[in-house]
Amino acid sequence: MTKVSYPELYKQFERVLLSLAFDPIKAKSIAEIFANNSLDGVYSHGLNRFPVFVDYVKKGWIAKDAEPTLVKSLGVIEQWDGQLGPGMLNAKISIQRAIELAKKNGMGCVALKRTNHWMRGGSYGWQAAEAGCIGINFTNTIAIMPPWGAKEPAIGNNPLIIAVPRKEGHIVLDMAMSQYSYGKMQEAELKHKELGFYSGYDEEGNLSKDPTAIRMTKRTLPVGMWKGSGLAMMLDLLASILSDGQTTGEVTTSKSETNISQVFICIDPSLNSNYEDIANKIIDYTKGVQPIEGEAIYYPGEKTLQTRWQNEKEGIPVDEVMWQKLMDL
Repeated sequence: MTKVSYPELYKQFERVLLSLAFDPIKAKSIAEIFANNSLDGVYSHGLNRFPVFVDYVKKGWIAKDAEPTLVKSLGVIEQWDGQLGPGMLNAKISIQRAIELAKKNGMGCVALKRTNHWMRGGSYGWQAAEAGCIGINFTNTIAIMPPWGAKEPAIGNNPLIIAVPRKEGHIVLDMAMSQYSYGKMQEAELKHKELGFYSGYDEEGNLSKDPTAIRMTKRTLPVGMWKGSGLAMMLDLLASILSDGQTTGEVTTSKSETNISQVFICIDPSLNSNYEDIANKIIDYTKGVQPIEGEAIYYPGEKTLQTRWQNEKEGIPVDEVMWQKLMDL
């Protein structure tokens, strides 16, 4: 591992995007999102994911000049078509529209079809929280996890993000429905490390902590076992129904993770003027119990903030192989 500054990482992302003929404003925004993901310690959807994004652009799976368009409006709910544009820009625009609807009506929902991978879903939870809104967003994905009781993938890991704004530090849950996302498993592979917990099955059908073995079988373990499997299916249902977009099964048929469906919900918490006091009370109570020796208790998003501050001060850790890939693009 080596460390680079945020400006240097951002500059290299922007350089590549401009070489791909992205509009300069879009290149700036995409570069910021990738750089911010690495800054916050989500390397799997920062530097490590960037070459895949570039490959998708070169293959024509991402329409770099596309803009999302409004399809249908029903009060506080709107359907949008992402036109297969860059997923992170579509998501950023969608959550911003949900914020606007929430500020006007108390609540807003944007359901987005025909979009691409949004990279780190938590980015849009942080965006909602920074705007003073509660945020709930989720996406379906290509089938990369077996439903409970099966050997073959038929459900997505369908990340779910819930964010609550707070002056002392926003509370942001960002979780996939698999015990570890494929990005986190790739991180572990690059570091030649085992996963911290059993997270899937190897070729012999044994529970495993080996990220390489699990990625090969695509037999990831759902969080909460059958509960995570069921929740993944429900998120696919909601994303597909609300957006009138493709299901996980339909996305999987195309053999590439594109043309997916997403939902962005924002709520104005000002209906309860004491919401921050409630949040602080819950955090204080939760962190007030005795921790396991050698462990610490964190609220969702707390470690992200700590990593952000540390990387701003000391530089962003980057895998040397992935850094060289970026420099070669």
